[in-house]
Amino acid sequence: MILADNEQKLKENLVSREEWMKGDKKGSCLFGQLPIFEDGDLVLYQSNAILRHVGRKHGAYGKNDCEASLIDMMNDSVEDLRLKYIKLIYQEYETGKEAYCKDLPNHLKPFESILSKSKSGFLVGDQISFADYNLFDLLLNNKVLCSASLDSFPTLKSYVDKIAARPKIKALLECENFKKLPINGNGKQ
Repeated sequence: MILADNEQKLKENLVSREEWMKGDKKGSCLFGQLPIFEDGDLVLYQSNAILRHVGRKHGAYGKNDCEASLIDMMNDSVEDLRLKYIKLIYQEYETGKEAYCKDLPNHLKPFESILSKSKSGFLVGDQISFADYNLFDLLLNNKVLCSASLDSFPTLKSYVDKIAARPKIKALLECENFKKLPINGNGKQ
């Protein structure tokens, strides 16, 4: 989303679950996992390293070191919630979905609080950061999983609507190729 919002072309090579399970591709990856991101001669394998790189490159990493540190903190908090989401999707879907959706408001409250105090409507500073894109993505995923997840959070709902209305993000979300992408590799959502 950050690339689309900055009018950057992305050549995406999707790997099917079947292809991945054969092991050839996995064996060629530095840490045995995807995604892989290439930017010229730079090759990155970790999702958050990729986010930070793209954030730095496209001015979405704050205006100074203090903002960058706060953005790191926000992104780490998003990742804490994402880990719970991933555990549910890949390990506990059948037995844990109801409990996850019930507990989700407890994890969304801090973001609601932070954003309700923000004059810009973003997590840190007065411009969108890579942590905002990451939170936006996770909130969209959670809305699919727990459709009423934002009902008690007017600021988060407004935040999602605000980012979704950014022209290039809106175009991406409405693109048929994007709509066809599975949210998760195992098809659960």
